[in-house]
Parts: sequence; structure tokens; C-alpha cells
Amino acid sequence: MSAVETFRGPIGDPGATLMHEHIFGLSPEILWNWPDIPEGWDLEERAREAAGKLNDLKAAGIDTVVDLTVIGLGRYVPAVQRVAEQTGVNIVAATGLYTYDALPPYFGNRGPGSLFGGPDRLAEFFVRDITEGIGRTGVKAGMLKCATGRQGITPGVERVIRAVAQAHRETGVPITTHSESSTRNGLDQQKLLAEEGVDLSRVVIGHAGDSTDLAYLEELIANGSYLGMDRFGIEFTSFEDRVATVAAMCERGHASRMVLSHDSYCFNDRFDPEVVRERHPNYHLLHISRDVLPALRARGVTEEQITAMIVDNPRAILTGGRP
Repeated sequence: MSAVETFRGPIGDPGATLMHEHIFGLSPEILWNWPDIPEGWDLEERAREAAGKLNDLKAAGIDTVVDLTVIGLGRYVPAVQRVAEQTGVNIVAATGLYTYDALPPYFGNRGPGSLFGGPDRLAEFFVRDITEGIGRTGVKAGMLKCATGRQGITPGVERVIRAVAQAHRETGVPITTHSESSTRNGLDQQKLLAEEGVDLSRVVIGHAGDSTDLAYLEELIANGSYLGMDRFGIEFTSFEDRVATVAAMCERGHASRMVLSHDSYCFNDRFDPEVVRERHPNYHLLHISRDVLPALRARGVTEEQITAMIVDNPRAILTGGRP
């Protein structure tokens, strides 16, 4: 098994891990042009706040988080480096590109089928992030990410998924996705990734926990992938439904194929924080430790199964171990 790359360098065992979180979600053009937005952005202040939240998470028993903020979500690695310097939690960086439809113009105007043509550089950028480091930071990515929304696999999304698959083949780094459970498009992601030669046991189908359709979830597992039960605290699928689904899947013997998380941000300028707190009061890093795990135990989920979802499965995914 290989070492796990983090913002502070490679580590061995990641320990208890949340597999789908975010440190910062930023809107660079807004910050450049309207720096006095109400949310405010002071790097040092926000880094201290984020480190404090992560230190509370460490005290609750979590050792590592995977920061799935990639291009399209406002990734700014130097800011997260400042957080990593102030917390005992390991932070794993990701590379990839987040879009539900068209590519950003930098990539959309280059490559096959574009207005100006030329080579498709997406995979090149992703591989560089993994093998050399992101920008000039020296931080190497330990996870690849792609996304599909309700639109499904559009031409732009297809280019991203194929580039992610290529980078995975070249580096061995695992893949996580953003999927739309309401349209069951995790299956479409698996089909395209398999077509590109990806071992689906190295893939996490993200946001699978938005679904209560056990047949769909078992089909994703049968195809080889892990399930990202990773939006605890976001209430468009209720807390009760999310917990009941995980408990039912554990009862059916699938604890070894699930990982848990919140998809939360320490700071995100794209959401109104007051509205988020009002509508999703449990959308924070401590919800799983404080509320979800006790609720799972109350439904009969065993400590062995919880350890599988929090410790064993993330370790296998991040280090290249076998499920």
C-alpha cells in the first residue's frame, strides 16, 4: 500500500477519515473585484477559523479529511496550507474539474471539438497536480474528482471524466465523483469509467447517500465501487432517511463498501451563512461524530461496521488497498 499525500506531505495510515469535505469554497473574481462583500475574506482570519473547526474534529476522533475542492469550486491551495499548519488533522488535496455541463473557457476553447482545436490538456494538468504538486505549492493531490448533474454526461463532462480516468491510469490515484442520485447517474459514471479502463473498486460514487433506493445502491456496489454516504447535515434528504439507508445497507452486509462524510465547508462565500444555518443547522464537521454515529448504533450498526466505514474503507481507498 502506498503513502497518502497531504498538505503537510505524505503519511502512512490516515486513521479515522471523512472522505468528502471542503475547507474553502471561494469565488476569485468576486473577491478580486468586490473585496468588501459581507462574507469577508481575510486569509489569516479564515485560516484560524478553519483550523479551529478541524481541531474540534480531531478532538471528536477524526484524523483526516479529504478536501474535494477542485477547479470550478474555488480551490486555493496556499490558503489551505495555512490551515494545515495550524491543525493536527491531515488534509488530503484533490485534483479534477467540477462542472455539470460546459468546460471553463480555458479548456472549452482548446482540445478536440473546440472552436480553436489543439490537444486536450485536462489530463496533463491533473497528472501534474498528482506527481509534481499543485501550482508552485509542492502539495500533491491524493484524489481525483469529476461530476455529473441532472444534465447527465454532457460533452464537457465527458471530457472531464475521460481525463480523470487517464490521470488515474497513469498515477493510480483513486477517483471520487459527484453524482445525481435522483437520476441514478452513478451508473452512467461507472459505465464510462469502466470503458476507460478504470478499476471500479478504486472509485467512490459520491452523494449516493442522497438516495433511499437500496436496489440502485446495491447495483453500484455490485459494479465494484464504494458508496459516498457523504451529505449528512444537508436536509433535502432527511437525517432519518440518511441514517436508515446506511443502517439498512449495513444490515445487508455492505458496511465494507461505504464511506461517511458531510460535504461541508469551513468557509464558503457561495452560500449565505445565515440561510444555511437556518435551513441546515447540522451542516457542519461534527454532525457525524455527535449525531450520526449514535443514531446508527441505536439502529443496530456495530462498532466493527462503523470502523469499516470511517477507518478501514478510507484507508483502502487512499492507499490503494483492496476492499
